Amino acid sequence: MFHWPEPIVINAEEIDSPFAGKTVVLTGSLSQMSRDDAKARLVELGAKVAGSVSKKTDLVIAGEAAGSKLAKAQELGIEVIDETEMLRLLGS
Repeated sequence: MFHWPEPIVINAEEIDSPFAGKTVVLTGSLSQMSRDDAKARLVELGAKVAGSVSKKTDLVIAGEAAGSKLAKAQELGIEVIDETEMLRLLGS
């Protein structure tokens, strides 16, 4: 019988990252990495990646042609960074 490995539980408080414990939304097109790669890297660094912007969102990462999610973030006063800044913070 196959047994699934135990899941790895990451405590965001134990990760030294500017993304740890933050709810992050990606919007627009990323040119330096795929959206899936960006999501995976953000999760590795303790972020929760959400699909939509709300008042619980801590950070929006805006790529090219960012649309309604960017407008909503600006309306709510949520911090917005571009892909270049995300890559810098990721250490890429």
